[in-house]
Amino acid sequence: MKSHFKQIVVVILSIFLLSCSTEEANPETAVTPPSVTPPTTPVPSTPTSPIAKSINYLALGDSYTIGQSVCETCRFPEQLKMSLKMFYSQTDFSLKIIATTGWTTTNLISAINQQKPESNYDLVTLLIGVNNQYQGRDFSLYEKEFPELANKAIMLAKGDKKNVIVVSIPDYAYTSFAANLSQSQKTKISTEIDQYNAFAESYCKANQIVFVNITDITRQGLNNPNLVASDGLHPSESAYALFVERLLPQVKIALQD
Repeated sequence: MKSHFKQIVVVILSIFLLSCSTEEANPETAVTPPSVTPPTTPVPSTPTSPIAKSINYLALGDSYTIGQSVCETCRFPEQLKMSLKMFYSQTDFSLKIIATTGWTTTNLISAINQQKPESNYDLVTLLIGVNNQYQGRDFSLYEKEFPELANKAIMLAKGDKKNVIVVSIPDYAYTSFAANLSQSQKTKISTEIDQYNAFAESYCKANQIVFVNITDITRQGLNNPNLVASDGLHPSESAYALFVERLLPQVKIALQD
């Protein structure tokens, strides 16, 4: 009896030990989840660098600056000012225009001398020369007076040439105004406009002044009449908007520097 009882005890103990051994040999393994780096949300960058709280802008020129045949807010200096306000909402912009339809380089120099604007402008644009060509003035006059105007613009821009932007002369041969002209007359206009612009661009390049070419925009006037104002001669509001697209990147660089 005792022997039989011992056998039963041994069997029970063996089963118990075998069970414990199995559980120890196959413990439940804890799975450590792989480390996940949370995605980094980029901080939105400021679209533009800070500029001064107040910006004075002076636009020098002729009919293309005063905006002949378009509304007051449609001319390119006003559109440029409005575009700048969109980028720099905390900055106050003031605009002064010295320009009149029909002015040559001589007229603009005279007006600046008479008005004597202060030399406190943060931005100065200069677009002049079409009436020298239109009125048949000798090209040598432009060669003499354009550099004088460029230097006056620099002086008015606090003496800082980086704040001056020269705009190329539009080509009126591509308007309905010139429709009745002969092909040779149209070619003459465009060739002479190219001569004026080439001189201005070369001068600006030699003197580290920004030159923005918008002439090609105006040469789309026949294919796209919307680029010509109601008078059939001057750029329209839409054309001036395209001018501003070209000018704005250079203006922002000048104001942020």
